[in-house]
Amino acid sequence: METNLDTLVIALYVKIDDDAAGTPRLPGRPPKLSHSELLCLAVMQAMLGYHSEARWLRHVDRHLRHLFPSMPGQSGYNKRLRAALPQIKRVIRVLATNTDFFDDGVWLTDSTPVACGKSRPTALRSQVAGWAGYGYCASHSRFYWGLRLYLVCTPAGMPILWALANPKIGEREVLEAMLEVDADLVAARDGLLLITDKGFAGEKFEERLRSEHGVTLLRPSRKKEIQRAGEPMLKKVRQLIESINDTLKGQLDLEQHGGRTTDGIAVRVAQRVLALAAAIWHNFQTGQPVSRSLTAYDH
Repeated sequence: METNLDTLVIALYVKIDDDAAGTPRLPGRPPKLSHSELLCLAVMQAMLGYHSEARWLRHVDRHLRHLFPSMPGQSGYNKRLRAALPQIKRVIRVLATNTDFFDDGVWLTDSTPVACGKSRPTALRSQVAGWAGYGYCASHSRFYWGLRLYLVCTPAGMPILWALANPKIGEREVLEAMLEVDADLVAARDGLLLITDKGFAGEKFEERLRSEHGVTLLRPSRKKEIQRAGEPMLKKVRQLIESINDTLKGQLDLEQHGGRTTDGIAVRVAQRVLALAAAIWHNFQTGQPVSRSLTAYDH
């Protein structure tokens, strides 16, 4: 089977349609562009690197009419995409559960900056002021104004949990809240091992994870701290989450999301997480040797 963007989108369309089967339809005239087609369009936009919705819709009109015969205007596409955020989150989970990666007993987690503005006037006038804030990225030695994306995924890169938070909120606080929201998912995995970096260090935090969620946290030791058990293996494993963040930023243009409102930023980040999950899911279903490769889909 040839693996390309068309085959991915067709398989994704069928999967979303099957998942929605049996769901009561809302009253009124059904839209010409179905819900499944809308999410497939969102994945293709992220894969092909179109930051502008106007340019993307012009590209679809010229080159992709064989897949999407009925297209809304830019305003309609934007409104429907923002309204589809809950469905995007659901489809990410559906795709994850349809792979063997979902049952993995090892999770990786990290946070990465998502800049939302470059100037002081933007920070003052923006609709996301208060949600977004100033933070510091140690990896690139720079300050930024925006949010942090927290991603919990399997070693294969499949997203399990994710959240956006103000950079001033502590990493441990955000991660603990994420695990509490999906406590049933965590409880279904006995002996779950969670690999993090030094930013999640804290004796009380680690003890709460162990006692309340049954999660063992594995992280590098801090300066002046005795070397922790399992630390020699962490260097290679830690590179996995760094490379997953690099896929989101380098191939899926996470930092060029273009969102200006709370809903706009949230859905554009979710759009890229969905694209990553869709690629991993399709690579798994077609037996590709590298589960997180997007090379076949980005052109």
